[in-house]
Amino acid sequence: MGQMFIVGFDGTDVTPQIRNLIEVHHIGTILLTAKNLKSAEQTTKLILDLQTIAHNAGHTVPLAIGLDQENGGVNSLFDETNIRQFPSAMGVAATGSLDMAYEIAKATGQELAAVGINWIMGPCLDVLTNVKNQPLGVRSMGDDPEEVSKYGVAFMRGYKDAGLATCGKHFPSYGNLEFLGSSLDVPIITDSLEALSLSALVPFRNAIAQGVDGMMVGGCAMSSAGVNVMHACLSEQVVDNLLRADLGFDGVVMSECLEMEALSQNIGVGGGTVMAVNAGCDLILLCRLYSVQLEAIKHLKLGLENGMITSERIRRSLKRMMDLKATCTNWEKALSPGGVQSLSILQLSHSQLSSNAYNASITVVRDKDRLLPLSSILEPEEEILMLSPLVKALPASALAHGKPGSITSPGPTPWGKSVSLMSGENIFREFGRSLARKRSGRVLHTSYTANGVRPVHENLVNRASAIVVVTADANRNLYQHGFAKHIAMICKSQFALGGEKREKPLVVISVSSPYDFALDSSIGTYICTYDYTETALQALVEVLFGDVSPTGSIPGSMSQNQKVNQSKQHWLVETFNEERDVKALDDLLQLLEQEGPVNQRSEFFGCSSKTFLLHNPGIEESHYVVRNSSTQSLLGFCSTYVFESTGTGVVGAIVVDPDRRKLSIGHSLHSRAIRNLLQRGDIKRFQLGSRLPSVFLGIPTSNNVERKRLRRWFASMGWNTALSRPVCSMLLKNLATWTAPDGITRSMQHAEIEFDLVHGWQQADSILDHIKTSSRQGIVEIYQLALGDQNNCGIIRAKRPGDGTVLGSVILCSPGSNWADTLPALKDANEVVWGICSPVISPAAGEYSTMLQGLILLGIRQIKQQQADAVDGDGHFDSLSAMGFNVLHNFEEVSCDAATMKVPG
Repeated sequence: MGQMFIVGFDGTDVTPQIRNLIEVHHIGTILLTAKNLKSAEQTTKLILDLQTIAHNAGHTVPLAIGLDQENGGVNSLFDETNIRQFPSAMGVAATGSLDMAYEIAKATGQELAAVGINWIMGPCLDVLTNVKNQPLGVRSMGDDPEEVSKYGVAFMRGYKDAGLATCGKHFPSYGNLEFLGSSLDVPIITDSLEALSLSALVPFRNAIAQGVDGMMVGGCAMSSAGVNVMHACLSEQVVDNLLRADLGFDGVVMSECLEMEALSQNIGVGGGTVMAVNAGCDLILLCRLYSVQLEAIKHLKLGLENGMITSERIRRSLKRMMDLKATCTNWEKALSPGGVQSLSILQLSHSQLSSNAYNASITVVRDKDRLLPLSSILEPEEEILMLSPLVKALPASALAHGKPGSITSPGPTPWGKSVSLMSGENIFREFGRSLARKRSGRVLHTSYTANGVRPVHENLVNRASAIVVVTADANRNLYQHGFAKHIAMICKSQFALGGEKREKPLVVISVSSPYDFALDSSIGTYICTYDYTETALQALVEVLFGDVSPTGSIPGSMSQNQKVNQSKQHWLVETFNEERDVKALDDLLQLLEQEGPVNQRSEFFGCSSKTFLLHNPGIEESHYVVRNSSTQSLLGFCSTYVFESTGTGVVGAIVVDPDRRKLSIGHSLHSRAIRNLLQRGDIKRFQLGSRLPSVFLGIPTSNNVERKRLRRWFASMGWNTALSRPVCSMLLKNLATWTAPDGITRSMQHAEIEFDLVHGWQQADSILDHIKTSSRQGIVEIYQLALGDQNNCGIIRAKRPGDGTVLGSVILCSPGSNWADTLPALKDANEVVWGICSPVISPAAGEYSTMLQGLILLGIRQIKQQQADAVDGDGHFDSLSAMGFNVLHNFEEVSCDAATMKVPG
């Protein structure tokens, strides 16, 4: 009857107790755990010793040697040299590949078989029907029964093809347990049998149909209509009726460990053994204590002797156990394991599989602010702050095994080699070092606890340029959830040196359950790794810095919504059709305006399709769209202009629907625009940004994170962003109470300059001759528009006394001008806003700043007479800020010679 027990023991060598159980009581199955295993070599020797004892003791068949090796954070056998690390079950499902699941299971099985393991305690078939507070976490493959079924079967096939027997668990499901609190209280399944049949039992039913060898029945209670069970594995209603009769399982049924406190204290191991066998269990699990194991054996014999257990039931169980062993072992195999030599042959291919699996599992759930890769938003000298919780080292970790090595070594060290466990903080210390090595920059790191955000955290957040917060099961460790939300609030309330609100980049990384912030859209950039082994964190580094494109998605019901597609697609780009596309463009622009940050005016404020459609005879315009032909909506829009006066080809704007970004729409629009401009042959230079229309004067730079990302993106498109020129639009409000600074007024009184205000074409010759001194794109066309609208526009001239040579000029524009649509800032419905734009100062002028301020000063005085509320202007930052203007938007104007521009690939 020893074949009906599966026992564990303490120690890494054969103990007298386990020898006695094998030799005297003919125990037929051993469950090894991490406490027994130090390395692959030691494990091979230990198992061979156990099998040799059984063989010499006259066992007719070898021992079944079982092991939990679920990967991720649940590995009993760890050997960083000979055993490969693979993602957790949920991490594998996140790859979206059943083939990869099969290959990982097969590789895991091959490695275990090499050291002598012949029965794996897997796959885990639990469906997370309640994802919030379930300790099972990433050991499950998700919340979709069909998906869990498919991956469970793929794992099962892989294990079997590697020569292992399989054991599905934890029947009837650990995916929706209720916990009462005390260790003596058994977790409860409250779902009805009908509900279980439609969800939780689906993977078990399919695994049985595909030939799973064994099934572990949990020790949980069940309480619902029609079922009231204290311990599932002791219940005939669960084992014989539900599992065997209803689901048709005729393989080996294993009980939960009868040493669990709730069961041993409430019923006792002896009585529990008899109850488990009568319920239909073939194998009784006793994990550790020798005295308890002897007690169970004694009571099984006693139950048979007094008729409480029938010999027929014993016979059936023994047959099932012999049948299972026949599938996975024989004496030749058991006494000649491949060992380390076999593992060395597998090492190369399994290492590559491990790397591929982790790279494919990392999931970017959201990146609303496009912070990834971090290299696109950070300069080398800027600091990253990483905030991590204090957590225990995973069993599947060098940290948990005390691998030797100095954590204070000054030089770079191979990943996972120099790690030893001093405290929970060290788990992420090497991750921080790897981040620093990857970017060749500084990474700050500190931990956080249930004490929440402390002054040290706030000081470091204020110091760093980007923040990374790590969480591990925040739904079960609520302090982590609160901490991350508090840090997010601090990041959102950051201000730049100029006083404008500027949110600090924040990335939240869940290294265990992906559900921590899966549905919390206030966390703009959220990444999941599914475990925090060294291998997982190395893959995370590659994703954070763009060396690996993340393709994983949260398994189950969220997958279709959370999948991030990083592939470069080639979209159909069509020429803008004004009759067809105007309304769709207005809708897109309105959506983009709403996307802007709160309390900060968007560049799209006041924009409409009229803004981009100039209909100017001196400007040739071509616009392009990517659209949904079914809904007629625009997914992206690109405006281009050719200014004949300067031979400049301009990309005025590239905009993409916020929900369609990172799908290469912008890339497709840009390629089409540049290709068409190059085909003209008469363009001397290219420019990013336009004064006409005055939406984007260049690459937007008000948001530093966005600025860096856009600079790198345009650089990848062929633009030399290193040669950019800062420009800005500025706003002066509350004109009624505004007074000129004293210094400017005095400077004007001593300046030998005459000013006048002219309207219409009568003064065109002198003005057009003057503006030829400027080569800036759009200047000629803007002045021509102003000259042609004398009722709504004026030009202030600065002239040299005596000969009347025009040395400087600036345009005044009312909101009623015929080109106000191209100046969106003038379209404010709540204020009367005039424009002061396009100042041109001749190189012959002595004092550039004095003359510019004089022109602006006279313009403001003219506008004040019109009862205006505000002035929108562009020009030199220092000159206008000294007069009380505030920056509305910053830009970087980028231009390049046409000969250097190429169509991007």
